[in-house]
Amino acid sequence: MTTTLENRQFRLAARPVGMSQASDWQQTVETVRELADGDILVQTLYLSLDPAMRGWMNDAKSYIRPVAIGEVMRAGGVGVVLASRSAKFAVGEHVSGGLGVQQYWIGQAEDKAAAFYKIDPELAPLPTWLNTLGMPGMTAYFGLTEVGQPRAGETVVVSGAAGAVGQTVGQLARLLGCRAVGIAGGAAKCDFVVKELGFDACIDYKQASVRDGLKEHCPQGVDVYFDNVGGDILDTVLTRINRKARIVICGAISQYNNTSQVQGPANYLSLLVNRARMEGMVVFDYADRYPVAMAALGKWLQEGKIKSREDVVRGLENFPQALSMLFEGKNFGKLVLQLS
Repeated sequence: MTTTLENRQFRLAARPVGMSQASDWQQTVETVRELADGDILVQTLYLSLDPAMRGWMNDAKSYIRPVAIGEVMRAGGVGVVLASRSAKFAVGEHVSGGLGVQQYWIGQAEDKAAAFYKIDPELAPLPTWLNTLGMPGMTAYFGLTEVGQPRAGETVVVSGAAGAVGQTVGQLARLLGCRAVGIAGGAAKCDFVVKELGFDACIDYKQASVRDGLKEHCPQGVDVYFDNVGGDILDTVLTRINRKARIVICGAISQYNNTSQVQGPANYLSLLVNRARMEGMVVFDYADRYPVAMAALGKWLQEGKIKSREDVVRGLENFPQALSMLFEGKNFGKLVLQLS
């Protein structure tokens, strides 16, 4: 490199108790080293902020190892290749992968943890590659089609309907010939879900009873429930499921900052009575098939059959506050941090 680059980073300083605090983070600056054979240098342009990040901060067994104390916080993102000593990526190409909460990423192009792949900014804006064409879109696509297995004419309910995963789940359900009912917080989000995304209905859990909303908008019961929130809403939906219903456990954002025991489903016997199935899904299990989902979702985006909404916060320095927005319900759409 002809110039020295200073890399600003956010590292995990302490394990949070409840909501993460400013004291849980350490801001550091490192000089970017010279490239070795096989290396690439990527400038981070946008970072994906996801509820799963809260779980990665805990020292607990999960589907992925926890972020270590003193380690750069894990985060997916999109960026541009500034320098390359690898035949896999050329300077100027845009990539998506595990960049971490930092301005620059440097390492082997074949790094399995980063798992970089090329993206096309001509196909969709870069933030969309962190939403509908990124992990949320992959989660929605495989979670609904592979685990939920909806059939035309069925009723699909999704919580967190205005969020990153939920917005795509409902739109896919409609494309598959299903009735799509969302659950979201606030009139603006519910209006967006129905008027912009084309859901059949949306229940505002902040203003009305979810139980009453399900009775009104799902008079024939619930065939597929795509759960992003857990807690009381999951419990309530379980009282309305049909025989052979499928419940997709994608996330439980209402429980991630608990300082006491996680609330499990009290109404789980409804699964027995209705011969229903509840199954967890982790998007990484479908990694070898991401291109299939990207091709389908990209085609529908270009055709205007689905929409993608991102909520962009600017400035690396705002990372802690932006992450907290997820758990305060302040984001509207997929939350993205823009670095430059």
